[in-house]
Amino acid sequence: MSDDSEPTANISGGTAGGGVAVEFDPASADTRAEEIVDRLGERYWQKTYGGQDAFTCLVRTILSQNTSDKASQPAHDALLERYGGEGDLAASLATAERSQLAETISAAGLYNQKSKIMIETAEWVLEAFGSADAFDEYVTDEAPETVRDTLLSVRGVGPKTADCVLLFAGGRPGVFPVDTHVHRIYRRLGIAPADADHETVREVLEREVPAPKCGFAHTATIQFGREYCTARKPACLEDPDACPMGDLCEQVGVYPETDDVIDPADAPE
Repeated sequence: MSDDSEPTANISGGTAGGGVAVEFDPASADTRAEEIVDRLGERYWQKTYGGQDAFTCLVRTILSQNTSDKASQPAHDALLERYGGEGDLAASLATAERSQLAETISAAGLYNQKSKIMIETAEWVLEAFGSADAFDEYVTDEAPETVRDTLLSVRGVGPKTADCVLLFAGGRPGVFPVDTHVHRIYRRLGIAPADADHETVREVLEREVPAPKCGFAHTATIQFGREYCTARKPACLEDPDACPMGDLCEQVGVYPETDDVIDPADAPE
């Protein structure tokens, strides 16, 4: 997930406003997954990835766990206002009083649990790397597989959080974070097995989507999930032609004739 907001106008392929020119041609795609991503490339904002401070990105992603962006953004803003004004955010959080931190991030939900994880994570960064700057260099320069394994060893850091740090801080190509939207959509489309867990979906997408397109595909899929392929009322229920992926979708778990929508894992084979 990114702090960048999507522009109101589609600037795909343009440089104004942060877009980046990339070739997205559905007709030349090698896989169905790439064809879907290329269609997203014709519709949504393309941008570069990387450059975010790694520790701040890690904290931001922890805040977003099991919480919508609408709820987690105010918590993130309040966190930076109280703890990020001067000096090192990691140093500030490592010495933070937990109840005060929990109150600061309360808009994000699960704030008692998240405040404890943030303090422990800040302590870990300082102990293992010496500073947030050194941690940032590690995320940017070390082998992605090594960084991912290191992050996954930290309590409260799961695969999506680790992958978001690799993508948004490290700018690593070939990283496709899987959130609830991505997990739902690519199983519904029939790209990943209906009963696939998040890690299996990630493995399928990172195999089927070219590495330079994975970062864009993550953010664009989230946009697509919010606008068209929602959890309970995907656009195809109202109109089979309303979804731009209609001809590429297997509609696993979606039944327009009865208006029923179930998790793909529960759909009969």
